Amino acid sequence: MIRISQDRKNSRLRRARKSRMRINESGAHRLSVYRSAKHIYVSLLTSNGSKVITTISTTQKNVKSKVKSNNIESSKLIGKLMAEFIKKEKINKVAFDRSGYKYHGKIKALADSVRENGVKI
Repeated sequence: MIRISQDRKNSRLRRARKSRMRINESGAHRLSVYRSAKHIYVSLLTSNGSKVITTISTTQKNVKSKVKSNNIESSKLIGKLMAEFIKKEKINKVAFDRSGYKYHGKIKALADSVRENGVKI
């Protein structure tokens, strides 16, 4: 049983490395997503990935009061908050790093929310 979950994690990390190499070549700021069983975390990193500009997650006090659980609605809220911050920092375009997760469900809702609020991905 342990081997299966370890293989799944290694496969996800391998996919993440491949996409991060392509993002690094583009030179755009990176919007990185991490998803756990209970929470979702979104980080905005510099173009070379050396510095984290900000992180927004469902564990923060101002967000925790608005969401009930880790679902699609909470992903949309996190995406909206991140889009507002990106616009405030006057960043025109970001690269969406899904960290090897499949592009559906919470990850897709987050990306769509960021797009709907005026950020180019």
